[in-house]
Amino acid sequence: MSKFWSDVVHRLTPYVPGEQPKLDNLVKLNTNENPYGPSPKVIEALKLEAAESLRLYPDPNSDALKAAIAKAHNLNANQVFVGNGSDEVLAHVFQALLKHSRPLLFPDITYSFYPVYCGLYDIEYQAIPLADDFTINVDDYDQPNGGIIFPNPNAPTGIPLALVKIEKLLKSNTQSVVVIDEAYVDFGTESAVGLINRYSNLLVTQTLSKARSLAGLRVGYALGSPELIEALIRVKDSFNSYPIDRFASAGAIAAMQDVAYFEETCSKVVATRESLIKELTNLGFDVLPSGANFIFAKHKNKDGAELTAMLRQKNIIVRHFKAPARIAPYLRITIGTESQSKALIESLAELLV
Repeated sequence: MSKFWSDVVHRLTPYVPGEQPKLDNLVKLNTNENPYGPSPKVIEALKLEAAESLRLYPDPNSDALKAAIAKAHNLNANQVFVGNGSDEVLAHVFQALLKHSRPLLFPDITYSFYPVYCGLYDIEYQAIPLADDFTINVDDYDQPNGGIIFPNPNAPTGIPLALVKIEKLLKSNTQSVVVIDEAYVDFGTESAVGLINRYSNLLVTQTLSKARSLAGLRVGYALGSPELIEALIRVKDSFNSYPIDRFASAGAIAAMQDVAYFEETCSKVVATRESLIKELTNLGFDVLPSGANFIFAKHKNKDGAELTAMLRQKNIIVRHFKAPARIAPYLRITIGTESQSKALIESLAELLV
């Protein structure tokens, strides 16, 4: 540790992203990337953007991108905030809307960046245990708080929470912000965006990294009341006035506008997921219900860490979480192409003999 570090740096435990191994002939099922490339219209938009205009700063307000996102969700542009991936958007959310005297509430098994942000911004939090079946019980959140946040579907479990339960949570929690992190919502989970105009304390975050295949461009956004969006803009403009570059904006606009391609690829992922669940069940796995582009599964005889290591020997990479202990038996498996799923099942069938 360096003597030049600030006190907060000494206290931080950074987020550990999924491994990005550089191996040949790899079946990569560990970071929930879309197995299909972006819309061809995105590629064309990026080619057009490679021009002399790159010498100029991008629009600091990202007005064209906000308009495209607002249109896609039937909202107004002043209800949209954009940033470099949903992780940056969430960082601004934690600082602008979730730092209060009362603790922030989120599930004990959830996106592991949440406690990292709390450490960075010195936010007190309380982890609310999931039920024995790994579902969220919204009644457990009916207590004084400085905000509530969780993914829907949750991560890493993939289990969706019904919209009626989210609305129940909003009705019982009117004095603080409720953030629904919808990174994986487009793969079969009902979005809470339709509730935004009825609940001024609801903020929904989404990303173009998953369903729109743009993890490499880093674009995410938040949707909510103009009051909540203004708070995020104030933080953003105190940190980085030009977060979205010209390429990211052009590609994201094209992706939002190509609805047919978006729906086609999401449907393909969902179909492969359902087929994979059946195959894994036949091999002796218990698979949790999933509304995401990944599944959470454990085998009745093999430990999660052991299976992960065995699959790696066959150049198949899945995600394993050592903590907390009750999810250690599980594998989080990204939904890949049909051929990748076939390779996974064939390898597991050999390993489980």
